[in-house]
Amino acid sequence: MTDRELVQGIINRDQAAFRELVEKHQQLVIRTCYALVHDLEDARDLAQEVFIEIMKSAVSFRGKAKLSSWIYRIAVNKSLNHLKRSRRRDAYTLFSFQDQGGSVKEGGDVAMEEKELKQALHKAINRLPVNQKIAFTLHKYDELPYKEIAGVMNVSLSSVESLIHRAKLNLQKRLTNYYHSNRI
Repeated sequence: MTDRELVQGIINRDQAAFRELVEKHQQLVIRTCYALVHDLEDARDLAQEVFIEIMKSAVSFRGKAKLSSWIYRIAVNKSLNHLKRSRRRDAYTLFSFQDQGGSVKEGGDVAMEEKELKQALHKAINRLPVNQKIAFTLHKYDELPYKEIAGVMNVSLSSVESLIHRAKLNLQKRLTNYYHSNRI
């Protein structure tokens, strides 16, 4: 089915069309949500919310953008709303940049150090300004080209380039500070 046929099928409550849409885009949606929320269970829950939203609002899809771009936009918005709710519940957990596990573990436990570095990276990404975070995660996690990111975010191509560049600089600065404060 073409994208238009899928959308029309969903509008008509065709279960086969909805099933095909989910099968075609489920991994993309989960990956996008995970890239923003960094929790697989939350990403799966958000993916369900995304597909429910698609079902509810399929009639509003105008076809000006690609269907995948529209789905990305819904996934990003659901993920950002989730982060806002989570931040209200526990701002310290999501946005603190302190090493919660203490200093580097003795005995050279490489797996633990990698886990801590991964957590530091997720925290650093979470601390980016929202537009930088969206552009960076869509590019690095979902490997979207800049042009498609511009469509998802409804910004110019040069804005996407700038957002990703600034995100990289911010992450480099934060991770350098993390590395030096926890390794020296």
